Amino acid sequence: MKKYQIILTTIISYLLFSQASFGETQKYIIEPTHTTVSWVFDHFGFSKPSGKFNNISGFILFDEANPQNSSTEITINIKGISTGFEKFDEHLKSKDFFDIKNFPIAKFISKKITVTSKNKAKITGDLTILSTTKSITLEAIYNKSGINPVNQKPTIGFSAKTSIKRSDFGVNYALPNIADKIDLIIELEANQ
Repeated sequence: MKKYQIILTTIISYLLFSQASFGETQKYIIEPTHTTVSWVFDHFGFSKPSGKFNNISGFILFDEANPQNSSTEITINIKGISTGFEKFDEHLKSKDFFDIKNFPIAKFISKKITVTSKNKAKITGDLTILSTTKSITLEAIYNKSGINPVNQKPTIGFSAKTSIKRSDFGVNYALPNIADKIDLIIELEANQ
């Protein structure tokens, strides 16, 4: 009888360990004070101004052992746009650009993750700006996971980039003098 109890205990322990260590999806909540979406555009060929969205929320369902099974949903509150110039910020919030009275948020929902190397992946998903949704692909880098030394929470970090055409989303103001192509740079932390 003891022999069977030992075998059963060993099997249960193995199964519990396997479930905890392999293929388990963990939910992480985006940490807004260390998450930004920055953007850069060409201004009449003279310069490449930049700005960022600061007010970001959402979550990541992360499977470290099988990253292709992970997913994310990110919401950007457009009101949090910041260029360092209040007048420019207000113009970007107007109907010429983001029309935040009618469309206060942008959203990204992942659909597919393709791992390209040990810590890199392509994340394809739907980006919605104004009332238009388009598929985009992020080139993502998995920076790190571990216990955050400040809040003592399990934390993950990613960097990503992509380019979009603003005209695809109905943002046509001052085309073609102000560039259609917008480069996006994402820095993200999330914790449990």
